[in-house]
Amino acid sequence: MDQAPLTAFAENPLVGREIHKMNGAGNAILVLDLRGAGFLPRAEDARALARAPGLAYDQLMVLGDPSEPGETAFMTIFNQDGSLSASCGNGTRCVAHYLAERTGATQLRLATSAGRLEVVREGALSYTVDMGPPRLGWQDIPLARDVDTTAVELGHFGLPPASCVSMGNPHAIFFVEEIEAFNLAVIGPRLEHDPMFPQRANISLAQPLTADHIRLKVWERGTGLTLACGTAACATGVAAARAGLSGRRTKISLPGGDLLIHWREADDHVEMTGPVEVEFSQKLDAAIFAGKNG
Repeated sequence: MDQAPLTAFAENPLVGREIHKMNGAGNAILVLDLRGAGFLPRAEDARALARAPGLAYDQLMVLGDPSEPGETAFMTIFNQDGSLSASCGNGTRCVAHYLAERTGATQLRLATSAGRLEVVREGALSYTVDMGPPRLGWQDIPLARDVDTTAVELGHFGLPPASCVSMGNPHAIFFVEEIEAFNLAVIGPRLEHDPMFPQRANISLAQPLTADHIRLKVWERGTGLTLACGTAACATGVAAARAGLSGRRTKISLPGGDLLIHWREADDHVEMTGPVEVEFSQKLDAAIFAGKNG
C-alpha cells in the first residue's frame, strides 16, 4: 500500500479510537465514546465509517460529556449520509448497554438534542427507554403547512393518507393491508423528500395484525431501508392508538425483531422495550478516513 496518502489521515483524531458494533432488534448501531475528548466526528467521518468493511451502520451514536448534573452522557447521532438525527431508540438501548456493562448501573439518564432519555435495564440484554411524549402538531413534526396530522394527503403510489408524528425526528406512517404490496426501497426516497416534509421524514408502512400487534417496515431518513427503527416503532404505536387501530400497548414486529411500545396515558410518554446485541469492537485506522475502502 502506498503510505504517503495516509499521512494526513493519520492525524484524524478518530484514528486509534475504539468503536463498538452493536444492534438493537437488527438496527445496526456503532457506539463511539468520545467523553473527555473535546471534539466530535465530522459529517465526512460519519460517511467514511459507513463505508468501512464491517462497520456499515444505520446510526452512529457518539458519546460526549454530559451537559447537566445527573446525566451519564450526551449523545450526538449521525445517519449514514452524515446528517444528524435528534433521536434513535434502538441506538439509545445500545448506548445504555455499553455504559451499564462498564458501570454496573441499572438506570441511566442520557441526553440528546431532543431532550433527556431515561433508560432502565430489564435483563441481561433488554432495556426500556422512556422516549418522552410524541409531538403531534404540524409545526412540531414539522410539516410544511397546517393539516390534520392523522390524515396527511400526499397522493403518491396508491397509498392512503399518512399519520405523522415526531419522536424527536419526523415520521410518516401509512397503514396498509399488506406492506409487501409496496416497494419501499423505491417509494421511500421519494416520500422522504416530499415537499410536505421540510426536514425530510422517516417513512413507515404499517400492517395491523391484531388490536395489539403491528407489522412494520421502515425507510429511515438519511439511511434507507433498515431492519428496525425504534422511533418509527414508537411513532407507529402512537399513530395506531390515535386511529383506533390499537390500544396504548402494542407489539411492533420489524424485520429485525420485536419492540414493545407503551404510550402511557398518565403522562403521555412513550416507552419502548427491546433487545441489544453486541457484535464486536475494533480500533479505527487511518485507511478508513483516506477513502481506501470505497
